[in-house]
Amino acid sequence: MSACPETERFAALLRSLKSRSGLSYEALARKSGLAGSTLHRYCRGTSVPQDYGSVHRLATVCGATPDELRTLHRLWALADAARAAAERGPVSQAAGRTEPEAPREAEPNAEPNAERKAEPNVEPNAEPSAEPNAEPSAEPNAEPGAEPIAEAPTTAPPPASTPTQAQAQAQAQAQASASDGDRAPQPPAPDAASPPARQPRRHRLRVTVVVAAVLAAVTVSAWVLSSGRSPSGDGDGAGGRKTGEAVRPLFSAGCPPVIAMGEHDECVREVQRLLHAKGADIGVDGDFGPQTLRRVTAFQVLAGLQPNGVVAEPTKKALYTSPVRMGVWSPQKVRQRVREVFPEVPDKAVAIADCQSFLDPLHILPNTNGTRNWGLFQISDARLRELGGTPRKALDPEWNIQAARKLWSRDRDFGDWPHCERAAEAPRSPAPKRT
Repeated sequence: MSACPETERFAALLRSLKSRSGLSYEALARKSGLAGSTLHRYCRGTSVPQDYGSVHRLATVCGATPDELRTLHRLWALADAARAAAERGPVSQAAGRTEPEAPREAEPNAEPNAERKAEPNVEPNAEPSAEPNAEPSAEPNAEPGAEPIAEAPTTAPPPASTPTQAQAQAQAQAQASASDGDRAPQPPAPDAASPPARQPRRHRLRVTVVVAAVLAAVTVSAWVLSSGRSPSGDGDGAGGRKTGEAVRPLFSAGCPPVIAMGEHDECVREVQRLLHAKGADIGVDGDFGPQTLRRVTAFQVLAGLQPNGVVAEPTKKALYTSPVRMGVWSPQKVRQRVREVFPEVPDKAVAIADCQSFLDPLHILPNTNGTRNWGLFQISDARLRELGGTPRKALDPEWNIQAARKLWSRDRDFGDWPHCERAAEAPRSPAPKRT
């Protein structure tokens, strides 16, 4: 079983539907068009389908009610979002493991010459408590014949007295350096038997801390930009509100990660407001009903997102940042253009389009088998493939009308729309409730 609670709830509902149907996995696989092993993975919660269509087919075969289908759709959306987040997790962790290596790039600037000169001369018995500034140096104004204070003989140091003498020499040198005012210590002689030069290491430590702080700032900034918030919380959003969450409520703690069909709250209202601001014909009542589902799906198609009909993080971001406009032709313009393209049967063609989509170019209708019909004449997924179209093209009213003309021209009838044949002479249907 999956350790992810969202996936487990989704799988539990699938198991419940399967158990109630009384069908075996083989029978369900045959009727739904899925592989038996795939059904096993879905019901065990070890896999989440990437497309809701297969889930819808399976639930329909099991006899799911409309309420159960809505619940299943919501659970699938949550499980799919959790799966996507889990897939992004290892990438983020790998990036986090490689970031600490960045400070090493600063080492070439951390006084490489001083370090190379100092490190080889570290004596094994050097006193660890020697002052870091007690570096041997030859004073610039020293007498020509004067030797550096810390100059050591080339012979091996005495075994017992050397540490004490070295410490005394280091202290004397530190006092001499302190009394020298603005003079900077000179690099040590190559053969000086001096304490280890710790200043470069401290310099590297400071560089490491600074680089780590910069990386942290960059990481925070990247997270802020990806989540749609401003670093200071200021913004120029609606109503002049100043906090990031007030400007983009869908990213606040008050809204769930996924907003889907059947919900009714202020988060849905915000989605509807954003869609309406982009030109969509939609009511703003906070109810995620069929019309909101259609408008969300249409927006996802136009914005280049996966058209799953649920408002997860990618759709939230696009609602705030995408320049997509959802303005469409008016019913009058649609009627006029349909009559122009179907001069042989203008009134009947208009009636078919009215029956199919209420003359709404962005009308999208899901089928029980998981496919969809698109646009004015509700061109099916199968017909789209035949005509070389895409959902985005199908939502273009001109392309949709021309595609319907091609289908009509095959037999010069409306056989592709049998359910609307009876409505060919009927008056235009009222527009659906905008929820």
